[in-house]
Amino acid sequence: MKVPAQPSVNIGTVGQVDHGKTAIVKLLTGESTDRHSEEIKRGISIRLGYADTAFYKCPKCERPQSYGISETCKQCGSKAELLRAVSFVDSPGHETLMATMLSGAAIMDGALLVIGANESVPQPQTKEHLMALSIIGVDKIIIVQNKIDIVSEEQAKANLREIEAFVKGTIAENAPIIPMSAHHEVNVDTLIETIERVIPSRQFDEKKPAKLYVARSFDVNQPGSPPEKLVGGVVGGTLLQGRLKVGDEVEIGPGRQATTAGKIEWVNLTTSVRSLHTGGHARKEVRPGGLIAVGTNLDPVLTKSDSLVGRVVGPPGTLPSVLLKISVEIHLLERVVGTEEDLKVEPIKTGEPLMISIGTATTVGIVLSARENLADMTLKIPVAADPGQRLAVSRRIGGKWRLIGHGVMR
Repeated sequence: MKVPAQPSVNIGTVGQVDHGKTAIVKLLTGESTDRHSEEIKRGISIRLGYADTAFYKCPKCERPQSYGISETCKQCGSKAELLRAVSFVDSPGHETLMATMLSGAAIMDGALLVIGANESVPQPQTKEHLMALSIIGVDKIIIVQNKIDIVSEEQAKANLREIEAFVKGTIAENAPIIPMSAHHEVNVDTLIETIERVIPSRQFDEKKPAKLYVARSFDVNQPGSPPEKLVGGVVGGTLLQGRLKVGDEVEIGPGRQATTAGKIEWVNLTTSVRSLHTGGHARKEVRPGGLIAVGTNLDPVLTKSDSLVGRVVGPPGTLPSVLLKISVEIHLLERVVGTEEDLKVEPIKTGEPLMISIGTATTVGIVLSARENLADMTLKIPVAADPGQRLAVSRRIGGKWRLIGHGVMR
């Protein structure tokens, strides 16, 4: 599927596992975001998925049938007008992959909250993902009531009432609800029209130094490739500000551990931009908007298997500080999110481990000191972050990390 322009917006798909998020992205883009062998074998998303498409509108047909993903209108055959190119970020819905979902939420401009019409509302991860969107600050939300083809009309209406009751008083209280069957391609045009109305392209400052959040990283070389054909590692993510050009020198922080004068410390990586790809095309220069693959001259060993996820990329000397200790103003929820049981969130205790998600980075912090709503922590893996940045806080409950609140870097 040809994408003629750089995507200008990142749209997330979130919600409970097996409610059809990946099927909806495939319907809108023609691509399956489950590319990893384990994802294909298990039939669930494990890593962040991504795919690009473009939205068009026929100037002759009535809405919503006028909206689609083809340059040629399916209704009348006329040439359709390009609205914009978009990127989709498909988050895993399984409860053990909440950290991955939070990384994805950090680069979303808006989200589709996918809810299966065949299950009661809310399911644990439906509730957890909606709370995560609220914490990260993603407030452009569309609710997709999927799988209406496998329930009766009465069941669909009852499910709709449950959805409305669930979102009342939340960030999604006024979000439109689109009944849909991804399997039978029902209401795809209505969904596209609603996305165009509800989730605008984010406005960015392109004059500031480039800052890219890394959401994926790869070694793109095929096994057995001869040395002369090897290429450097690739990082993928979203530009929050500025522009990147092929040939630019960039710094990546936090980088990797190194030993200097017998002391182990974290040092940033420096490299140059070898290639840029977005919207299905190679580019000489990219601006903020959509998902961007940045080819570098780094040793691909450093980028393989998502090993640089959570890093920040920018011109040398412009990155946020790399921190191994942080002080956080924490705001706890009243109840633990994502568990079947209704559990009260207990105060944070000195010495306990917490999972911290900030930007696309996830790390574990050990609480050095907890007092009222403040906590000082030492981090297992450092983060590059600025004062005032929001973060999500999770606690180990029942063997799984559960969302218990949010915080602000001091």
